[in-house]
Amino acid sequence: MFNIKKMNAISPVYYGILPGGEYNVNTDIENPDAIFVRSANLHEMDINENLLCVARAGAGVNNIPLDRLAEHGVVVFNSPGANANAVKELVIAGLLLASRRIADGIEWCKTLSDGETTVEKQVESGKNRFIGPELDGKTLGVIGLGAIGVLVANAGVALGMNVLGYDPYISVDHAWRLSRSVTHAMSIDEVIEKSDYITLHVPLLDSNRNMIDAGALSRMKNSAALLNFARGGLVNIDDVKAALDAGELRAYVTDFPEAKLIGQKNAILMPHLGASTPESEDNCVRMVARQVNDYLKYGSIVNSCNYPNCPLGRPAMPRIAVMHKNVPNVINTITQAVSGEGLNIENMVNQSRGIYAYTVLDVDAKPSSLLREKLQALDTVYRVRLLMP
Repeated sequence: MFNIKKMNAISPVYYGILPGGEYNVNTDIENPDAIFVRSANLHEMDINENLLCVARAGAGVNNIPLDRLAEHGVVVFNSPGANANAVKELVIAGLLLASRRIADGIEWCKTLSDGETTVEKQVESGKNRFIGPELDGKTLGVIGLGAIGVLVANAGVALGMNVLGYDPYISVDHAWRLSRSVTHAMSIDEVIEKSDYITLHVPLLDSNRNMIDAGALSRMKNSAALLNFARGGLVNIDDVKAALDAGELRAYVTDFPEAKLIGQKNAILMPHLGASTPESEDNCVRMVARQVNDYLKYGSIVNSCNYPNCPLGRPAMPRIAVMHKNVPNVINTITQAVSGEGLNIENMVNQSRGIYAYTVLDVDAKPSSLLREKLQALDTVYRVRLLMP
């Protein structure tokens, strides 16, 4: 039986994928084989020897020490795209909020009361201060065309907008899903300079932190609105605040509130609601539960954040799975050790991701525990697993 520790409350839909007779999923497990996590910070966590994988029920993994876990042979999974529709719908709401001054109007209505004039008369005389443009015919710039960005771009087309999309690393799968009406921009600058609304849908990396700064803001139209439903660190808050104060940015809509923007005029702040739907939470948990099940039982890796993807089916014969450094001669050392035990390698797969690699060998007979110990003793090897059919 595999023991899985829940670090946060998650949807119970995993019960349909991880049967009770094979899995014990609980919050008080001391030495788990796997971990389910959402927001809990794992950077200071002690890594027990049993731990094989960590599954984040969501897309972002800033709360997980990817390299430290990789060096212990622990795979980190996430659930990209599982919350895409939920975020897309909130982005559409953000476009409308940025355009029509809806939030300001709602707050103003809360101050109304019958007095010298009726509420109805106050509404008729005051509503002009909340006039805002329609989305139809405006240009929407989408930076990042992953699972969420593609849905947002297609939604913009459906709303009658002219959509510019930029992503130099778009996958073939996402490209197929993108509406033919989306214009492919050649650079971020093209999106920034031409768009009435700019929405960010890229992961936060060291290379793109503060990608929207004073320079980028100065190239936007003064009438432009900026939407950030990806990660707060993509935007330089001081520069956004200055642009809002100077009237060089019409609105900033974000799902990542920061202290400097509290009370800021034309800043619309939401409390990180992007994935806060029951459907999204269920989708995320289903996805990671399948990934964990397939890895623990078969050694299959799909949607890993620190090891290469290596989708595998159920083993038909004994399987040796080795997580190791991506350096020369490791595979030769592994195969020599296997052959030295008189085993025939029927099938072998090797995948790498940066400095980490994964080699899987299906062999014709059950390996001895001594072989596992020999492989595990190599200074280039992080973990060795033996999986039986």
